Parts: sequence; structure tokens; C-alpha cells
Amino acid sequence: MHPVHLLHPFVLCLFFATIIGLTMFSMHPVLLVLSLIGAICVNLTIDRSRFFQALKWFLPFCIIAALINPLITHDGEKVLLYVNYQPITVEAIAYGIAMSTLILAVMLWCMALNQLMTTDQFIYLFGALSPAVALLISVTMRLVPRFKYQLQLIMTAQKAIGRDPRAGSVWQRIKRAVQVISILITWALENAIESADSMKARGYGLSGRTTFSIFTFTKRDGWLLAVIVVLLSVQILGHWQQIATFDYYPTFQALPITLYTVMFYSSFFVLALLPTILYVQEGLKWRLLTSKISASVIHSATDKR
Repeated sequence: MHPVHLLHPFVLCLFFATIIGLTMFSMHPVLLVLSLIGAICVNLTIDRSRFFQALKWFLPFCIIAALINPLITHDGEKVLLYVNYQPITVEAIAYGIAMSTLILAVMLWCMALNQLMTTDQFIYLFGALSPAVALLISVTMRLVPRFKYQLQLIMTAQKAIGRDPRAGSVWQRIKRAVQVISILITWALENAIESADSMKARGYGLSGRTTFSIFTFTKRDGWLLAVIVVLLSVQILGHWQQIATFDYYPTFQALPITLYTVMFYSSFFVLALLPTILYVQEGLKWRLLTSKISASVIHSATDKR
């Protein structure tokens, strides 16, 4: 289990809201690269196989997004070549790469959020404020995995009775695929009605209804919350002083390297690497405990001899 799973839902939600928000509203190349590095590190610590599978879909999309910008935007002073009498500039290429980096970083952070935050945590956070919104978020997060699993079941059942949508002529495949989709939609509607009746029977959303929670706010959560607030304050101050702004047009602006800019970038990098730091810390702690246990076992064995 990833150590971030053990954090309080409020701390976990605040972290992801902070890092995703700072990434989405900044086109600064340094911040985008640091955010992408943090997103890659946290996904590698969660599930490496799933991360590499997701890259097969994310990377082509980001490459296409990077190539489209210089083809439709011709601003910039440094012209590389001309295509149909339209200039392809270095600034437009750099802006497209920055945009694709932003998209990739946000998608990876959202993938990590989907794996680290459970539906119980979302209901715990938003259930008291708006039970309907909490239920909607919970159902939405479970929608894609459940649809994928149910689709696989339907296709397996159809294949067992000789109606495989991936076999036969083109017309047979289309007909069987439409039948599979019809079965899936029927299941989704029935499941939605059953879920609504179940939640209504349990009294969900009624005033005065109490809920059971296993989440407790510990000292560790308090320290992490303080760290996130401090790092976020540094980022807000940097954005207010326009350190996080970067102009690509008409040409690149200079990147000043001062003590405050280094502190600004370092604070953002620490924020992006916070889940990875917790993972490494727990790994070192576990190795230390196992080494102590092994040493005590060896010591007791030698004493018996």
C-alpha cells in the first residue's frame, strides 16, 4: 500500500487540488517540467505497469497536440522554414511542446488521484456539504472501471453463445456490437435505478443522518498540511510577483536566476515530489525495522548457542 493512502482525505484532496491547479494555470517551462517529473515519480511508485500502459495512449495525444500548434500559429521571430508560404517558428513549436507537457502532467496527476483517493474518501469529504454532489463524484469515479469490467463480461458471454462481435462478416460484427452496446446500456440503467433505490432506503441525504468514518486526523497529517500550506503560500506569492509568468511570443523572455526564483522553483519541486518523498521515507523506515528485527533474531540465536 502506498503511504499516501494513509493520509487524511482532506490533506490528500488539498495536495492534489494544489498541484493540479498550479500546473493547469501556468505555462512556465520550468514549472511544467518539474510538475511532469513529480507526476511520473508518483505514478511509478503507485503502479508501474499501469503507468506504462497509460503512456501508450497519453504520448501520441500529446505529440499530436505539440505538432498542431506550429501549424495553426505562425507568431514568433525565429523562423525555421515555410510550409505553403506559412512560417514555422521556434516559438510556436516551443509553445506546443509546453502545452503538451501541461496536458500530460495534468493527465498523470489525475491518474494518480484516481488511484490514491477512494470513493469513501470523496463521500467523507463532500457528504456533509452536499450528499448529492458526493454521490455523483463517487459514481463518476466508478463509472469507467465498472463499464469496462461489465463490457468484458458481456463480450465473453456473447462469445460463448457464438455471437462474438470480433468475428464474422462486417455486417455481423456491426450487428453484434450494437447488441453488446444495447445490453451494456440496459445494465447501466438498471444499475442506476438499483443504486438510487438502495441509497434512498438507507436514508442517504436525510437531515440528521449520522455516518461512520474510519478517518482520523493525526500529527502526521497536521505536519503535512502545514508543509502544503507553506509551499502553496510561496507559489501564490511568486505568481503575484509574476515569477511564474513566461512569454513565448513574440520571442522567449529571459529566465532570471536569483535566490528567490531558485526558492520558488525548489518549493514547487518539493510540493510535486511530496508523495514520492513519503514513499521513500516509508521504504527506508521499513528497511530499518526489518534490519533491526533480523539483528535481534541473530543476536538471540547466538545467545542460545
